[in-house]
Amino acid sequence: MKHVRLGDIEKHFWLTRSVARCMEISLSEAIAEGRLTAQGYSEMVTRCRAADCSERCAVWLACQQSRATAAPEFCANAKALNALT
Repeated sequence: MKHVRLGDIEKHFWLTRSVARCMEISLSEAIAEGRLTAQGYSEMVTRCRAADCSERCAVWLACQQSRATAAPEFCANAKALNALT
C-alpha cells in the first residue's frame, strides 16, 4: 500500500471551501439540504490534502474575478464540486 503524505488539514479545508465559494456553492448549505454528507465533505478535504495542486489552486483562486462555472480541471474535487452546482 502506498502511503501519501497529507497536507495541512486547515489549509486544505479552506482551499476546498474557497473553490466551492468561487462556484457559489455553500458546502454548509449543501449538507443542510442533504446534497452532501458530512462524510462526503470530510472525504473532499482529505482528497485535497492528498493532491499535489495547492499552489496551482491558490493561483486559480487569486485569479477569480467572477463566479466560476466549474472547478479547475486539476482539482482533486472537481467532479464532486461540479456535481453540487
